[in-house]
Amino acid sequence: MNAIMRRALTGAVALSLAAPLAACGKEQQDAGAGKDAIGLLLPENKAARYEKFDRRIISSRIASLCLECKVDYGNAEQQVETQKRQFDALVKKGVKVIILDPVDAKAAKSWVDSAAKKGVQVVAYDRLAEGDVAAYVSYDNEKIGRLQGEALLAALGSRAASADVVMMNGSPTDPNAPSYKKGAHDVLDGKIHKVVYEKDIPEWSAATAKKKMTDVINSLGAQGFDAVYSANDGMAGGISEALASAGIKNVPLGGQDAELPALQRLVSGAQAFTIYKEVRPEAETAAEIAYRLLRGKSISSFTDTTAGNDSKSGIPARLFKAEIVTKKNMKDTVVRDGAVRTDLLCADLASECKSLGLE
Repeated sequence: MNAIMRRALTGAVALSLAAPLAACGKEQQDAGAGKDAIGLLLPENKAARYEKFDRRIISSRIASLCLECKVDYGNAEQQVETQKRQFDALVKKGVKVIILDPVDAKAAKSWVDSAAKKGVQVVAYDRLAEGDVAAYVSYDNEKIGRLQGEALLAALGSRAASADVVMMNGSPTDPNAPSYKKGAHDVLDGKIHKVVYEKDIPEWSAATAKKKMTDVINSLGAQGFDAVYSANDGMAGGISEALASAGIKNVPLGGQDAELPALQRLVSGAQAFTIYKEVRPEAETAAEIAYRLLRGKSISSFTDTTAGNDSKSGIPARLFKAEIVTKKNMKDTVVRDGAVRTDLLCADLASECKSLGLE
């Protein structure tokens, strides 16, 4: 073998050995890339709270707890497959703690279980994902439904016993939706005349809620119902538009989330109530728990109860309380807490805000 051939062969062998070593190096880099990262996966961006509040508060709290920590964020925009890809990508990077608000709680089970076997701890946030989750932070969702029912009865007043009610419930893929519905029924059943129409609205779609409400109006007539229960404020917006288009007024409508458009409808009288769930304590607690799990610390001081999904019981949990907001107590709730700026709330409602002492 001449010198040229020997050099060529030596180079080829070197290259062939380098390739698997480089690949191995990349795998090691991916596996360690998430050691100071916390994943945050939120379900959608139609509801204003996720981008404006949850993401910002969680990221800020983690940054204050851990200078070297990074929040690896993804929003699924209501797509299960998108969220699965985001989740799988975090696991592949080596992220060991993921805060997950699932688009579809049942669909998430296989991802959560698979990740748990690899040492990944999932903090279920706002919605309880199925599978082997490490902790859960949310609100008492049946209680929220009961608050909605109580607020609707209060809005109906003396008309409640003879009232016919339309119920637009939340998305069937959201594990919180059945709890809201159950809580509302626990209060309303036997206290109103009857529920004349009830529908679960996929993806909490305001457009679908508006269409269904329009169908109800066309079917039952403007006098065919006395109040409307909406599981959240986004759908209440669509329902309010359908009522306004039909010229229907003085029909109590309620929602949940205390979003700005809903609060403006409270001021104008188009909506009777909403449910205020202060995002900050929920978001900051999720951040604290995620950080502690990342560093192998106890989370017992942040989880004062337990919860269970279909596959696991005894999940360490923290469930916060919510409260009813009407235009009468708005000043002492959402405005007091800085959840809404009065200049935005009253931009086109100056006289109404003045009468409520909001300016």
